[in-house]
Amino acid sequence: MIEPTPVSTKDRILDAAEHLFAERGFASTSLRDITAEAGANLAAVNYYFQSKDALIQAVFARRIRPVNERRLAMLDAAEAKAGRRPVPLQHLVRAFIEPVVKVCGEREGANAACLLGRAFVEPGDVFERLFQRQLSGVVRRFIAAFRRAMPGVGDTELFWRFHFAVGVMGHTLAGLRHIRATSGGRCDVSDAGGLVERLIPFIAAGLKAPARATHRGGRKCTGSR
Repeated sequence: MIEPTPVSTKDRILDAAEHLFAERGFASTSLRDITAEAGANLAAVNYYFQSKDALIQAVFARRIRPVNERRLAMLDAAEAKAGRRPVPLQHLVRAFIEPVVKVCGEREGANAACLLGRAFVEPGDVFERLFQRQLSGVVRRFIAAFRRAMPGVGDTELFWRFHFAVGVMGHTLAGLRHIRATSGGRCDVSDAGGLVERLIPFIAAGLKAPARATHRGGRKCTGSR
């Protein structure tokens, strides 16, 4: 009989941090909470991660790095297939959201979904630091692709729409338990493929909707560059 490989102290800390951050949020989870759940001590946290902020970044990196690699691979393939033409909008949306939703459908999906959702909605500067260190390059690639796919939309409007799209994704992932409760179980939150197919047309429709927002002075927002 093959004995299971023991989990390292570092991985126990990452697993505990991910679970507690997802359940309680970043500000409400202390290092002592994490070490208690991991069966470790503060010296181990300091040895492997040096600080709570570095631990948060490491927890995200473990989930985000493979997601971003898959996103860019899908974007590269879509651009190669499109040649000199813009990539169809729905293909861009798929490349951006599908890797996230699929990783949330894996064994530790509940924690990953809530964790990724919290990054977008929790107060504080967690997302800003996460964006600068782990997301900025990917976002630049996708913004450039969306710009080519939406030539009539100016940059200001484009960034707003991309922000709204990310909000839809983040809220959906953070609130999977809510939709399960409000639907009385009719919405199957374990169906990652079905969720992707629902999100894509919804987000794409918002991205290409006519601009109707107005400034506070009442003038129509044209979304000009």
